[in-house]
Amino acid sequence: MIDTLPKITIITVVFNGKDSLLQTINSVSNIGYNNLEYIIIDGGSNDGTQEIIQENESKITYWLSEKDKGIYDAMNKGWAKADSNSYILYLGSGDTIIQLPDMNQYRDIDIIYGNVNLGEKHIFQSEISWRSYFGNTIHHQALLIKKGIHTSPPFSLNYKIYADFDFNQRLMKAGHKFHKDENFRGYALEGGVSEEIAVKESLQVVRDNYGVVVSAIAAVYYKVQKIYGNKKINSSNSSI
Repeated sequence: MIDTLPKITIITVVFNGKDSLLQTINSVSNIGYNNLEYIIIDGGSNDGTQEIIQENESKITYWLSEKDKGIYDAMNKGWAKADSNSYILYLGSGDTIIQLPDMNQYRDIDIIYGNVNLGEKHIFQSEISWRSYFGNTIHHQALLIKKGIHTSPPFSLNYKIYADFDFNQRLMKAGHKFHKDENFRGYALEGGVSEEIAVKESLQVVRDNYGVVVSAIAAVYYKVQKIYGNKKINSSNSSI
């Protein structure tokens, strides 16, 4: 039955995003999934963003506008508000869903991920592999995580741009299984907060989760990636 599809919660965090937010709202509204809630957490915008939200309230389950401590504080607020039985996905302002996976196949799967179009020119081929020890190899625009495996807000405010990478690594360390669906696809608007590679913080995440030795290996690996221009690691939009 349609109404027995696993619930999905899509969360958008935004601050002064009036030029891109409507694209995301319409993407969620038009995705055609019949058991979905949509949450928007606004950081107290003053550019007309709140007016766009108000004009589209019929498409939104819940929204909040207040000052926050940054992107990951807002993302934590959304996580806390999400239905306890749902799969959670994050879209930044301007990001869109291209295709959701067939959730009927994944009732017993905790984490589902897919590939992400980075702007109009690149496709990020997401993966869980040895590279995941060194960089964020999965992007949130095509990542569904069952809230029940981590009920408390998951993002550390110690990181400014790579708390999602940290969360992914902690899920790996805890032994959770990641399942890739090749039909699952998201779109990430270019020019997000973490568009440029932030090697220092990325290495800090690796050090915090896997220690100094793995972090040192990661540093060498980043240098190799820079030389050869490989986009596998931290190519863009690894946070919002």
